[in-house]
Amino acid sequence: MKIGIIGGGLTGLVAAHAVAGEHEVVLFEKMPYLGGCLSSYNMNDYWIERYYHHCFSSDTALFALLKEIGVSDKLEWMNGTTGYFARNRIFPLNTPREILAYPELTLLDKTKLAWLVLRAKKIDLTALDDIPADQYIIENLGTNVYSSFFEPLLKSKFGDRRNEVSAAWLISRIAIRSNRGVSGERLGYLNGGFHQIIGALESAVTRKGGKIEKQTPSSSLSRDGSVWTLNGTRFDAVISTIPPQELERIGGPALPHTPYQGAACLTLAMDRQVTNGIYWLNMKDSAPYGAVVSHTNFIPWERYGEHIVYLASYFSGTIQAQIDKRMITDFCRKFSVSEHEIHWHRMAIDPWAGPVFTTGYRSLIPGYEQAGLYMAGMFSRTNYPERSMEGSIRAGNEVAECIRQRGLHDKT
Repeated sequence: MKIGIIGGGLTGLVAAHAVAGEHEVVLFEKMPYLGGCLSSYNMNDYWIERYYHHCFSSDTALFALLKEIGVSDKLEWMNGTTGYFARNRIFPLNTPREILAYPELTLLDKTKLAWLVLRAKKIDLTALDDIPADQYIIENLGTNVYSSFFEPLLKSKFGDRRNEVSAAWLISRIAIRSNRGVSGERLGYLNGGFHQIIGALESAVTRKGGKIEKQTPSSSLSRDGSVWTLNGTRFDAVISTIPPQELERIGGPALPHTPYQGAACLTLAMDRQVTNGIYWLNMKDSAPYGAVVSHTNFIPWERYGEHIVYLASYFSGTIQAQIDKRMITDFCRKFSVSEHEIHWHRMAIDPWAGPVFTTGYRSLIPGYEQAGLYMAGMFSRTNYPERSMEGSIRAGNEVAECIRQRGLHDKT
């Protein structure tokens, strides 16, 4: 079969890798680079991701892929520390002593929070899909636990849409991040950067005869019987990894629109770290970003020769004007940094960065196949109720298996 693939992010590349060689594959990517939200900047002496990334010990599909493409020896495990910026101060929240000292929560609040963390993996997420996260936390742990601990987390991930997010997402988030010791959370990273996954997949696809067309947006899609025409070329099957509503815009089927949000992530570098050694700092105080992610408090700064920080923000609709300047100004003021200390900065903006896991999201998840058109990506069931590299890889593998099964059926 001749297969067209829309989108060169992780799911698209995994699917292309899985079916290339056995089938004729053409992948279309609108950007001049591959990887989507897993793409990276090349800063001459090193690579750094456009958006902060790490993996978890439960990411079995990711580990299998790393082994398959020959980079599993680069996987390493580090401690990721966390904290909150509140009352114009940094509060680390890793050791029992630090948690007990956090003034925004009472001892009773902390006891309730510990109870939720301990039982999170046993909670039935299906029953929580229709319950708002804020309602669930307020009813079970109280208003102060929500406003002082969970609301900054929800704000850092979903911005103004945080009140729409389901309790299923929040409890899933707590469960997956419960692999924590007194020194922090155990998180994985590839020595040298995750760009190695993207590069290895690109090489594998082209080596097997697949074609990758960068800077080529998918602008038109139509169906004639069992054949789809994508960008003027006829294909026996098309795999789309873009949001369902974007696929509909170019001629795809009308499906329930998956709620999406955009991401604005500013990366900067300087000579010193300013978050007291903390990797992930949620902002309880008001700021034009929801979290300060100090990459080099997670990965040794010596690999880069400078300290790297992400300022992360999510948005719906139109992004605020001059968001990069607003972020830098606020960051410098809050963390006593002179703008002259910043060596460089880059702003990555993606209006379709990922789904918002609103209440009722489960019912909106599309199936993989629609009359010869296949859909997989961050909106797929493998990424519910928390999107991840693991979920995107599994989606790519599963949609490729759908293609294989169709091929077997056609042969019989």
